[in-house]
Amino acid sequence: MSQGHGTHIMVDYTGFFPKVNNLTDWIISTMEAAVDNAVARRVHSHIEHFDGSNSPPGFAAVILLDESHLSAHCYSTKGWLAIDCFTCGGTDADEIIDYLHRQLLAETPTLKLENRALVRRFLH
Repeated sequence: MSQGHGTHIMVDYTGFFPKVNNLTDWIISTMEAAVDNAVARRVHSHIEHFDGSNSPPGFAAVILLDESHLSAHCYSTKGWLAIDCFTCGGTDADEIIDYLHRQLLAETPTLKLENRALVRRFLH
């Protein structure tokens, strides 16, 4: 079996209707906290809020890491949230996703994890 130098975790949620005042500020700061908690190196953070005029309401967020990325995409009226985290080297993608999952559950009682998948990357 090939060894991987990277880990890519993808999670899909339904029922994402958090009880926070400013969703985009809250989600990007929660994502940054998840990265910082795992001692990953943040390079850049960005979030785009979609108001429904050109695309469905929601957001897309990304944090570029020295080790790769953490991203989230949401269809807010449907309550759908997809997150993926790809890290390489010694950075633990599970730790980032687990931290984020706990924070999401604390703010979103209706949240349901539909799928969590792990893929080994940079196989050698």
